[in-house]
Amino acid sequence: MICSSSTGKKKLWRANCARLAATLPRPLQPPRHAFPGGTATQQARRKCAPPPPPSACCLFLPPRAGPPGHQVHSSSSVSSPPSPTRRRRAATGSKLSHHQLIMFMWWPWSWQGTALTAAAWLCLHVAVARLMEALWWRPRRLERHFARHGVRGPGYRFFFGSSLELIRLMVDASSRPAPPEAPHDVLPRVLAFYHHWRKLYGPMHLIWFGSTPRLVVSQPELIREVLLSRAEHFDRYDAHPLIRQFEGLGLSNLHGDEWARRRKILTPGFHTENLTLLVPFVGDTVQRMLEDRVFSGAGAGEVEVDVAEWYQRLPQDVMTLATFGRNYDEGSVVFRLQGEHGSYATEAHSKVFIPGYRFIPTRKNRRVWQLDREIKRLLGTFVNGLQSGDHRSGGRDHGRAGGMREFMSFMAPAMSVDEIIEESKNFFFAGKETLTSLLTWATVALAMHPEWQDRARREVVDLCGRRSLPTRDHLPRLKTVGMIINETLRLYPPAVAMIRKAKHDVDLGGCTVPAGTEIMMPIMGVHHDAEVWGTDATEFNPGRFADDRDRPRQQMAFLPFGGGGRVCIGQNLALIVAKVALALVLQRCEVRPSPAYVHAPRVLMILNPQHGAPVIFRPL
Repeated sequence: MICSSSTGKKKLWRANCARLAATLPRPLQPPRHAFPGGTATQQARRKCAPPPPPSACCLFLPPRAGPPGHQVHSSSSVSSPPSPTRRRRAATGSKLSHHQLIMFMWWPWSWQGTALTAAAWLCLHVAVARLMEALWWRPRRLERHFARHGVRGPGYRFFFGSSLELIRLMVDASSRPAPPEAPHDVLPRVLAFYHHWRKLYGPMHLIWFGSTPRLVVSQPELIREVLLSRAEHFDRYDAHPLIRQFEGLGLSNLHGDEWARRRKILTPGFHTENLTLLVPFVGDTVQRMLEDRVFSGAGAGEVEVDVAEWYQRLPQDVMTLATFGRNYDEGSVVFRLQGEHGSYATEAHSKVFIPGYRFIPTRKNRRVWQLDREIKRLLGTFVNGLQSGDHRSGGRDHGRAGGMREFMSFMAPAMSVDEIIEESKNFFFAGKETLTSLLTWATVALAMHPEWQDRARREVVDLCGRRSLPTRDHLPRLKTVGMIINETLRLYPPAVAMIRKAKHDVDLGGCTVPAGTEIMMPIMGVHHDAEVWGTDATEFNPGRFADDRDRPRQQMAFLPFGGGGRVCIGQNLALIVAKVALALVLQRCEVRPSPAYVHAPRVLMILNPQHGAPVIFRPL
């Protein structure tokens, strides 16, 4: 039976091949009378006999040549007249069905088609399996793993994780201002997701940023393990490429040996002895800002100033001088472009959930690309001049810096042009945003609490008089101003959270944390924790910093600039500039909140006021 079936299939295939061959143009054959030999009967039989079924391969070969001495006729040669059968076939066309044609084409190469199909299906299955592993199976395994250790959180949702619920909580909270009876209780507004989920799942819980697990840790003793005692098991997480585009691939975004090398190069420039030489320049800059905006506009005795915008000039000028020194004018051009470049960062931060957004040629993205090219060109020209020794400053000599060594003098001999460009972007972005946030919230807090404003003003006037600028010798003695700055950083830290990543499986608080898990430490959550700071944790009370021993009862509970080996390298610069600026504002003016002010802190990349920060200045 099997043989009979096989024989039938072969006959059917041969018949189909013959029918297909009959529909194809036949090669020209020589006239029959050209072949010698054979009787008339044999010639008649040859004429009437059907052609033999050609093989599949011979259909694509050229016609065979005739006997020796025979010349094959060209297309213009005379051939035998077509038979009635040929005329009928030409008129009716092919009689082959679609299935028969497929059989003919598929049969000789079926093993190749089968192999290709199998390979395609295998690749598809592997791709789907990997996708499901990343987006479903692994997250579900990790969720069960943490649940066995008593760590729970909002359930994982395919692809999005906890992101949709997180966004919903944040959007809902940002639609309402802070309560007027407790204006500094801003944690439910700024970190709404943490405030909500901590009440449900405790101080350690699991959330999902897409398919990436984030273990939220808010106990100071566990934060100490992550940042200090077991820091070698954790590394900084990789920021979103859209954020790195604005921050630059500088010190804050590096890892391992490269981070250590850059940190060693830059640390001498951030020593307090070097930074305090900036004090006269900071004083001059703040005095000019007051004269330009406050004193010149206070015709009726008072003027309203949006300090969130007004303070941006100070860190820009300070960072320009600290980075470029005598080449201030050239550096200011670069930082002015970086200021425009950074103005797009806030919008970019809200687009991190859109895959590939930074590659979409929108109008703003095209402008960002143009600014990026121009900044790199200017910085490249400047740094090449410094490294070759051919650069000479054509700008003013800002001798008020008192011989301070600018950061560029440390970077130029030891770093490449591209590295210096990235560090300059990082300096400007981080320095400007951090200082602006600190000065804005400190001024708003002083306007809300006139009793602390009067107390700090008396301290400044007693030390510096009514018109003298603060000097570097005054800084350690401005205790009250320093307390106000620390309390502002506690209630309104510029960075409200920081993230580390587990390098490998590690135990943390009795829970095994798998490699690749991100550890999120909510700085603002720790700063507002009543168990650490007492029942007045959400009140403005700089007196809690009056004595170092009265600082947070546990170490690693005050983290405005991070902690451990990766603490912010620019924290001394921020504190010095803030102390000088606030001392001058208190010395020359009295501040109070504007009737138009709405207390609504929000976080995008840095903590800032959602509706601006208008403050009334009254010159003294």
